[in-house]
Amino acid sequence: YFSAQEGILIFYHIKELQYEMKICADISQPISSLIFSPDYTSLLLVTDQGTVYSYKPAHSGEAVKLLDTSSSCFLAADFLTPGNNYCVSVTISGEVQVWSLEDGTFLSKLNLGIEVHVT
Repeated sequence: YFSAQEGILIFYHIKELQYEMKICADISQPISSLIFSPDYTSLLLVTDQGTVYSYKPAHSGEAVKLLDTSSSCFLAADFLTPGNNYCVSVTISGEVQVWSLEDGTFLSKLNLGIEVHVT
């Protein structure tokens, strides 16, 4: 899987010297990271504007908006393991947030009290 600057999720199927390209989803926002769930059934598409989408490769459907933190200081998100039910996000100000991936419900937060950077 590959994401383009324009917010397009692309799948490349590579076999020997041949490849096929398939556009899977267009979310119209630049994608900052792609994260597979621990069991590889879901893919989180994270934008630097704070929007998180879910894409299920086996279903080949559209990406579904899970949550929108609407925060310009949003840094990253990932699955909270074990399982695929929760997501954790972090902001530059050090606020760690837990979300339900079922319906995007905000569940909890913890302020680390320090500025956070992604390397």
